[in-house]
Order: sequence, then C-alpha cells, then structure tokens
Amino acid sequence: MKVLLLGGGGFLGSHLCEQLLSEGEEVRVFERPIPGWQKPVTLEDHMEWQEGDFTNTRDLERALESCDVVYHLVSTTLPKTSNDNPVYDIETNVLGTLKLLELARRKPVRKIIFVSSGGTIYGIPKEIPIKETHPTHPLCSYGIGKLTIEKYLHLYHVLHGLDYCVLRLGNPYGERQAVLGAQGAVAVFMHKAFHDETLEIWGDGSVVRDYLYVKDAVRALAIARFATGEHRLFNIGAGEGRSVNDLLDNLEKLAGRRLKRRYVEGRAFDVPVNILDISRAHEQLGWSPQYSFEEGLRRTWAWVASNPVTHDRKTALPA
Repeated sequence: MKVLLLGGGGFLGSHLCEQLLSEGEEVRVFERPIPGWQKPVTLEDHMEWQEGDFTNTRDLERALESCDVVYHLVSTTLPKTSNDNPVYDIETNVLGTLKLLELARRKPVRKIIFVSSGGTIYGIPKEIPIKETHPTHPLCSYGIGKLTIEKYLHLYHVLHGLDYCVLRLGNPYGERQAVLGAQGAVAVFMHKAFHDETLEIWGDGSVVRDYLYVKDAVRALAIARFATGEHRLFNIGAGEGRSVNDLLDNLEKLAGRRLKRRYVEGRAFDVPVNILDISRAHEQLGWSPQYSFEEGLRRTWAWVASNPVTHDRKTALPA
C-alpha cells in the first residue's frame, strides 16, 4: 500500500517512516518548508518527499493523491503554549484536519490514523490507570483540539464510511527528539544533564507521567493500519508512571554525577498524574511495550552523547 505521513519528517514521523519502509511499504512524507533544513539523505531514494502547508487545500490534495493510508502526525501547537492563542490552535489544527477529511472522503483513502494525546485528553484523572472510557476534560487548548479531531473522525466514519484509528500516546521519548524545544522532558533534561547545565523543574518534581520509548510507539502506529475490530480508539503508553524526580534520578545514574536542579512554580495545566491503561491495545492490537524505561533511557542517552546540538531545529530523518 502507499502510505502518507503528514508531518513525517519530525521526531515521531521519522521513526515511523523507517518502520514502514522496513515493512516494505511505499511512503510519501509531507512536511512544511523549513529554511536551512537539510532533507534526508539515507532514505530519500526509498521514499517520496513533498513540502507544503497543512492548511492549504491544494497542497493537501497533492499529498493525498493515490495514497491508501494516511498518518496524521501534524500539530502546530504545544500543550505549553496552546492556551496563549486558542484561535490559532483551532484555525491551524482543527480546520486543517477538516480540510483533510473532506478531501480524503473523495479520494481512494482507505484509512486515517491520528496521533492524539493520552497526556492531555483526560485532564485530572478520576482513576488510575486511565482507561479510554475515562471522562475527557482537557486543561489546555492542545488537548481540546485533539479531542475535537477525534470526534470529527468518528463523524466522517458514520457519515461517509471513512475508516480511522486514534492512538492516544503517552509521553514519547527517544533518539532524534528535539533537545532544545519546549516539549519532551526526557530529551530536554537529558541534553542539559549531558552538558552539566541547570535543569528547571515546574513544581516540586512529583508530577507523574507515562513515558513511552519511541520504538514502542511507532510499532503501535504501524500495527494500527491493519487494525480491525470493535474499537478504533487506543491508549498507547508504557502503562506505568514515573515522576519527574524519578526521571532525574535515572539521568544522574547515566551521567555519573549529581544534576543541577532548580524548582520553580508549577503550571496550572499540568495534571498531577497521568498513567494510561493499555489493556485494550494489548487485547485488540496484540501490542505491548517491549522496552523498559531504563533501556529506553540508555538508548536515548547514547544518541545524545553522539549527536551534539548547537542550535534548535525540527528533527529530520537521519542523514
């Protein structure tokens, strides 16, 4: 089949691209133009690369041409900043996705797989671990936008028969994640730890998250293109929680020294704990994590150590 990766040049998308190519799929990556960004080298002979604007109907129509499966990995905002401009969040993410769905239902698209957010969709949990049936009360516009897109996917399935699958990811981390960005605590803290810089922690470090190694995440995404059965919505996480302080303790072991920590006032949209119940994915998709937290951190640390970064940019496929 021919697979389209919307946002396929980023951290998660680049790993998914490798996974799908290894399984023999024909892959087209759609990315926004980024000045000074080098295109992939080692994989460019094995995939098709297109650049364009996700909110532009013509660009989307060109990207969708002759594709069977679409992975929607695009997000123009982050949980941290989405509340600053909810209008922009809706205009670029939700409306952009509606344009995609309108085009997809008139194209030979067989299925859309959407990467949602297990970390923000549910809000403050009423029970742990969090099942897919848990109430959804996001505390940030980012989570509301993801939830809205989930609802529209269901609507287009009911009205137009467009098949879909939603994966609510925990907190993915791993090689090639941006280390100077505003999202991805593992990569950001690891980069600072490696360079012996001060780590700034929001709150007292007791916030608990479900950290998922990227190789496990993309394996779930790859499986989703074949998913059939009762459910179309799945939590994808490690199924266990780690506090920020626990993460930092593990980084100290990798660094072999104490880290410089600075605790600052917590943020209102940070829920105290988020641990996903992943039993549905195990039962219906036959998926479960294969990498331990410690192994994932060791692999990511080795990548940080061998890839010094001097400026921030969107992570591309390996050169």
